[in-house]
Amino acid sequence: MSIDEKQKQTTINIQEKANLIWAIADKLVGVYKPHEYGNVILPMCVIKRFEDTLAPTREKVLKENKELEEKKIEMKRGFLERAAGQKFYNLSRFTFETLLADADNIKDNFESYLNHFSENVIDIIHRMEFQKEIDKMADAGLLYLVIKEFCTTKAYLGADKVSSVDMGYIFEELVRKFSESYDEQAGAHFTARDIINLMAELLVGDDEERLEEEGITATIYDMAMGTSQMLSCLTDRLLQMDPEAEVTSYGQELNNQTFAIAKADTLIRGGNADNMRQGDTLGDDQFSGYKFDYIISNPPFGIEWKPSREKVEEEHRLGGAGRFEPGLPAIGDGQMLFLLNGLAKLKDEGRMAIIQNGSSLFKGDAGSGESNIRGYLLDHDWLEAIVQLPNDLFYNTGIATYVWVITRNKSAERQGKVQLIDASQCFVKRRKPLGNKRVEISDFCRNLIMQAYHGFNDFLYEATTPDGVDIHVESKVKDNEDFKFRKVTVEFPSDKQTDKKAKPEKDTEIIPWKEEVQAYMEKNVLPFQPKAKIVEKQTKIGYEIPFTREFYKYVPLEASEKIFAHLKELEAKETELMNKILRR
Repeated sequence: MSIDEKQKQTTINIQEKANLIWAIADKLVGVYKPHEYGNVILPMCVIKRFEDTLAPTREKVLKENKELEEKKIEMKRGFLERAAGQKFYNLSRFTFETLLADADNIKDNFESYLNHFSENVIDIIHRMEFQKEIDKMADAGLLYLVIKEFCTTKAYLGADKVSSVDMGYIFEELVRKFSESYDEQAGAHFTARDIINLMAELLVGDDEERLEEEGITATIYDMAMGTSQMLSCLTDRLLQMDPEAEVTSYGQELNNQTFAIAKADTLIRGGNADNMRQGDTLGDDQFSGYKFDYIISNPPFGIEWKPSREKVEEEHRLGGAGRFEPGLPAIGDGQMLFLLNGLAKLKDEGRMAIIQNGSSLFKGDAGSGESNIRGYLLDHDWLEAIVQLPNDLFYNTGIATYVWVITRNKSAERQGKVQLIDASQCFVKRRKPLGNKRVEISDFCRNLIMQAYHGFNDFLYEATTPDGVDIHVESKVKDNEDFKFRKVTVEFPSDKQTDKKAKPEKDTEIIPWKEEVQAYMEKNVLPFQPKAKIVEKQTKIGYEIPFTREFYKYVPLEASEKIFAHLKELEAKETELMNKILRR
């Protein structure tokens, strides 16, 4: 089955399950406000997911526990996990179904059921702060009704029927709905699978043949993991190349509820949930000293890093001993700090694919934190490629976004170069929008983007999709120094004053790095200000990636005669229409 076909099947599963669960949220009306529904529904989905996944081995686990108690064995965890066939278990005599048999004691029995999960699951439930919701639902007479709704056949969420990736996207679709009700920041939790699949391909890059031959043992990391779907999809891509691949995932997430979902998903996939950690990546790095083979991430953009300011500035002062030596961006947007965090955690041959919005390309004057961060990447020759994605690709935002591909070990042909890929017109429209997501990158589209990447040349790649949609991707290969410039201060005598003591006037000039300074002055300044001279001490080095300018296509204006003729034609049609209306 192709990725496109899987995506269609996933969409069906997501919509069917998400719509059902959203309907369950209707039971909460009156007691909960819309933006509070997630406090109930998301934990219930997680708990039901555990329940259904454990169902086939439930009796075996209870029997094993009884035998261990009879033998007075205290260290039972390993035995019970083996019996469950999972990294978690439940020793309660209750199930969702049997809880319904005693409506009068539903609260006490449900709490007992939850407290008999293994400690790692109890931690997840605790992080979701679910106890207060149990109390609230019980007081309002809703707890029994909600549990009953989750007992229907359509609410089955076991791993044998609903894949881990599908479950992750069901979670994300629900979080999206609830977040929209609460008006959370755009793009805070969501990265659609078509975007992740492209990022995974870019991470594999030109190494697929080598990886298939040598086998894969890799560590992967997401610094803003949301519900951990980027890690899941990248793992699946590596396993596709090598079914025996050993892939170890690590992730950090700030939002406690979203983190709990990620930890739950990791447990159900059989991963090490201890590698999923909660906290502020910028101000409370949970993976200090770690190095990873692959980093994949969609960190928040346009969000202040003020809450992390003290810790970030403290680490910046450590210089090379910290993550933020190159510079600090403006306080209003911390996305480039996440980029530096990832860069600090790359192995010598590691690769990172990270999403940024357009401001990371150009924001900040020469000498600013943003400019210095770009310079740090370019001067060390670590920036391999930047891919512009289509607009309206994300669930919660329609703005221009880019995938930056960063590696500490470029291939020989790519050294000293940066590949810019404009894939903004490489998409197919969705039949039905999903939030702000109106388009997607199909298999066909992704293959064309990767053709441009592998081609590594200046070329316009054009194709027609099986549905007859014309798409194109344009690639340009630039030297690192094409993005470097000098900002020089030029002073010249004042024309408005005759006083010899008058201070000279000043202006600034942006001089491309490859252009000789004096030649630039003779061509662009001295013909107009013959006595102008450069104030050497005030010269600054800057870095900017004018992505849009590189792909700008001049479209000549239509001749005035044609415009006039068109207006006359419209005027005639208007007159004819008015005559018909007035029946002249």
